[in-house]
Amino acid sequence: MCGIAGELRLDGSRPDPAVIGKMTATLARRGPDAEGSWYSGPVAFGHRRLAIIDLSPRSAQPMVDAELDLALVFNGTIYNYPALRAELIGKDHHFHSDGDTEVILRAYAEWGEACVERLHGMFAFAIWDGRRGQLFLARDRLGIKPLYYSRTGTALRFASSSQALLAAGDVDTAIDPVALHYQFTLHAVVPAPHTLLAGVRKLMPATSLTVGRDGRAVERRYWSLAARRPQRNMTEADWQAAIHEALRAAVEKRLSVADVKVGVLLSGGLDSSLLVGLLAEHGVGDLMTFSVGFEDQPEERGHEFEYSDAVAAHFGTRHHQYAIPNSEVLRRLPEAVDAMAEPMVGQDAVAFYLLAEQVSKTVKVVQSGQGADEVFGGYFWYPRMYAETEGAAVERFRRHYFDRDHPEFLATVAPRYHGADHTAELVAGRLAEPLADEFIDQVLRMDVTMLITDDPVKRVDNMTMAWGLEARVPFLDHEVVELAAAMPPELKLASGGKHMLKRISRGLVPDLVIDRKKGYFPMPALKYVRGDFLDFMRGLLESRACRERGLFRRAYVDLLLAEPEAHHTRIQGSKLWHLALLEFWLQRHVDAA
Repeated sequence: MCGIAGELRLDGSRPDPAVIGKMTATLARRGPDAEGSWYSGPVAFGHRRLAIIDLSPRSAQPMVDAELDLALVFNGTIYNYPALRAELIGKDHHFHSDGDTEVILRAYAEWGEACVERLHGMFAFAIWDGRRGQLFLARDRLGIKPLYYSRTGTALRFASSSQALLAAGDVDTAIDPVALHYQFTLHAVVPAPHTLLAGVRKLMPATSLTVGRDGRAVERRYWSLAARRPQRNMTEADWQAAIHEALRAAVEKRLSVADVKVGVLLSGGLDSSLLVGLLAEHGVGDLMTFSVGFEDQPEERGHEFEYSDAVAAHFGTRHHQYAIPNSEVLRRLPEAVDAMAEPMVGQDAVAFYLLAEQVSKTVKVVQSGQGADEVFGGYFWYPRMYAETEGAAVERFRRHYFDRDHPEFLATVAPRYHGADHTAELVAGRLAEPLADEFIDQVLRMDVTMLITDDPVKRVDNMTMAWGLEARVPFLDHEVVELAAAMPPELKLASGGKHMLKRISRGLVPDLVIDRKKGYFPMPALKYVRGDFLDFMRGLLESRACRERGLFRRAYVDLLLAEPEAHHTRIQGSKLWHLALLEFWLQRHVDAA
């Protein structure tokens, strides 16, 4: 919901309205319903609104309380805002609107920076506290909503996208060597605070940042995830009942907290099918579901319509199905890349972009199944890691996950980007964090709190918000995540993965969806690269811009182009697509800036 931007001047001057205007303009598609700005001394806010809760002008942003000398811009949804609102009224706070935006403002007035600990939802927001002379930035526990910032000697700027910061200017667009290592090792996951661009940072999930007029900054992590068994013994039936109830509550909250119609992105997999089943359990009628598919390749089907059709028929949903030819994918690819705040190689990025375009014509809010695999152990590499007994934790992880080991990374990029094995250092540190009982607990916790944030979660946010469509992710409700993290690994990895979700689904969704082989959102043309797609990627990597950039070693590029279908990562991504997408993103965002 919405796009936010702002600037805090550190040199005593006033923000330039033209700069704020440029930043806000780049966020128009995130918030097509209204635009607002606010200026006071050294600070300025810009906002684009996607109206979902309290559609009236009373919830317009920036929201200002002159008496308290507070101003707020906010992106996201607070699912427990009615309860918080009632609590704050009991503390003599007076409200002028009926939405969740003002609840954040009043919560900050009551509890200060600790307000984030009481918010249940997805959010990124900024509050200017005039009395204290400080800017307060905060991001939700799982990083579902983005928050980027850039800093120079004279100003700090923040926004919902890197594009907004680039539009403002004064950004160092040199490539960050550490981020580049992550980019090519973790299939384009670049964990916060890094981004690929040296001058653009992002706030870590579950973190707040307070910046004073003098530029002094204090960062605070307000939540962390423990992955330890509970003190009381729980049977498998106990776990099933607890997870089922937690998921029911998560789905219900994401349905009821909206003043507009809510649909479901139905891929045909277990996760989205279970969401439809849980909504049916809740008694939702006239449910709208949406599916997308693509052309087959000899090695892989391009759609899962047989499963999504079966689920839609079983529950009697108003189903919308879209089949996209490869020619359309290639033609629209530049638009999807333009919507990427960071380069994303996931094959389903374009799929979500094209699906969101169609869905946004019907609804403003959808529920989506992202996070279920990471929270409940659904990917094929988890059992392989679990079976490993030799070597350090990072080695057990690396062997089944890294796209490139360090020697191949050195062969991929020019020597000026060489350095330490940054990814191995990062992963080793995250796996070693305390309060995880077993190795697979460490892996799943890292996946949920770091890797997922900058892969499927970021991808879905960028691609849906490009069409003014808000995606809500019940499997990443932090209470569901906390409960699942305590569950024994064998209850996740049994039955080929997601054992507990399959138990809950049995008798609720069609058996063929539960018993099928796990699928992935298919886009075969970006995995088995040939024909027009190969020509497109070859043109990018042999372009003058690419050669003059000098990022890639030509021998490695030539190796991939000679046999594009022979070079896949451990989790079956195209290494050629990795290079081509990064080059295309740089051309569209950096070269064109």
